[in-house]
Amino acid sequence: MTADTLKFLNTLAQNNEKGWMDDNRDWFLEVKEEFLEKTGELLNGLKHLDPGLESLMPKDCVFRQNRDMRFSPNKMPYKINMAAYFSRGSKKSIGPGYYLHVEPEGSFVGGGLYHPPAQLLKQVRQEIDYSGEELKRIMGEPDFKKRFGGLYGEKLKTSPRDYDLDHPHIDLLRYKSFEVITKISDQEIEKGNTVDIALDTFNKMQPYMDFLYRATDEAESGDGLL
Repeated sequence: MTADTLKFLNTLAQNNEKGWMDDNRDWFLEVKEEFLEKTGELLNGLKHLDPGLESLMPKDCVFRQNRDMRFSPNKMPYKINMAAYFSRGSKKSIGPGYYLHVEPEGSFVGGGLYHPPAQLLKQVRQEIDYSGEELKRIMGEPDFKKRFGGLYGEKLKTSPRDYDLDHPHIDLLRYKSFEVITKISDQEIEKGNTVDIALDTFNKMQPYMDFLYRATDEAESGDGLL
């Protein structure tokens, strides 16, 4: 990812229509190819951290630029970001994964478990019920706190079903989504540091990801859920 990626996305945000995209197809393909290449570099490094991703190819991880407008009031045809999701079940997996999001003044890297379906959410809460102290130790590590702060996902205002308000891990059990993120500045992207920052971030996520893998029964098999 370079300054040209950000310039393209900035310009697309101001001209989000099919006619403009058709006129600038060559520019888009150049930026897309670069993003795919950098995704490949990132994936190769990530496979050393997480062997369960070994079967993935870069194209399995990168999202399409076209938006799905069928059920959205926003009828702009294209996303104004470029993103990749690295998961043992490919980018459509409902299981844990690593995420890269590139957008002018809004880039970030992180991962975890995004809005899991009911059964998966139940499994994670059960693991927190059993091993919440372990998760708190992971999140309390200085490097983890400095990089991520804490969990980013949506929370319930009360306790989830089957858990009391005075549960020792109620603060974690309230989460409906289990994500950690850290922002990347436009300056770092323009310097070409995105892959290095992402790999360092994913490395610091490993104990957290191992916890989620265990909770979602992916720890041993390395198989995706789809």
